[in-house]
Amino acid sequence: MQKITTFLWFDDQAEEAMNHYVSIFKNSKVLSVTRWPQGHASEGKVLVASFELDGVQFQALNGGPQYKFTEAMSLSIDCKTQDEVDHFWNKLTGGGGEPGRCSWLKDKFGVSWQVVPEQLPRLLQDPDRAKAGRVMSAMMQMGKIDIAAIEAAAKG
Repeated sequence: MQKITTFLWFDDQAEEAMNHYVSIFKNSKVLSVTRWPQGHASEGKVLVASFELDGVQFQALNGGPQYKFTEAMSLSIDCKTQDEVDHFWNKLTGGGGEPGRCSWLKDKFGVSWQVVPEQLPRLLQDPDRAKAGRVMSAMMQMGKIDIAAIEAAAKG
């Protein structure tokens, strides 16, 4: 059992978001859906949904419009290849999402994500600070990270 679970507050799109995310990540599944009980104004609609994305559990609540997602909290995806970066970037920005800068994006529900190839933090932490600086400069010009371009920047 996972000790800490990310809990996402949606207006009324919890089920749609859960199904969208489960369709994007391998090894993912819906765990449970709790619906409003009979007699409630929202009878039959989703109250809370639990799901797993690549082994990590999440919960989604239809809590109403009081709260919105901000970039102050994001979900980071570690990627091994450019194909993985492209897959997650395209799926999460598709259908109304917004590309951001330096690996960040917002999906169509307003949730902020970072799609990060494993090469990026390694190159940014390189002991050769000039190399790391070139990588940082290249990254600052990008939305979706281009692995070949950051590796070229590292080489000078």
